[in-house]
Amino acid sequence: MTIETTPDVLDTLVGVVPGTGLDRLRRERPVTRLNIQASYEALFAVGDQGGVSQSERLALALFVTLLHGDVSGAAHYGVLLKEQPGGLALAEAIAGQAQAARTAGPYGAYPAGPLSVEDVAGPIFSVEGADKDVLGQRLAALLAHAHLLVFHPRDAQPAALAALQAAGWSTPEIVTVSQIVAFLSFQIRAAHGLRLLSA
Repeated sequence: MTIETTPDVLDTLVGVVPGTGLDRLRRERPVTRLNIQASYEALFAVGDQGGVSQSERLALALFVTLLHGDVSGAAHYGVLLKEQPGGLALAEAIAGQAQAARTAGPYGAYPAGPLSVEDVAGPIFSVEGADKDVLGQRLAALLAHAHLLVFHPRDAQPAALAALQAAGWSTPEIVTVSQIVAFLSFQIRAAHGLRLLSA
């Protein structure tokens, strides 16, 4: 199959029907489609390469999509996570934590100066309760960091990275999970835009 006939992850998440106007619109940018799919596969189809396990990648994706209220994305990553060893328990714990962590945002403080009038305080998330045992220290720290990136982007400071490192995340692994959060933010917005176009 060629790029022109192969559905990609956005087609799946949006429910693009072959032959529709939205399908034709997406196919006008074949390189863009190819790059989006290549990014998805590099981040989620690489197994445990680079130190970040497949379960950790999918757990992070489920949490981020739930934080954004992205129903189709959460369903997609939730199914994939549940196929992993111990994935059902992870998915249940993450769903509970995401429900507790959802908020509005963005929050954070700018460096002292004229933008400081836009500073907004907001809740800082950490995994609590029995889910700590299910998730473990490493994944619990990752979820707290993901919440920071989603809702407190202005507050991402070296101390936040130090918390990840203290939980066992190496610098290359932190780069990988940060790339995942960035990709998911793009994917969620792109899917939302495509749904608006199809309405």
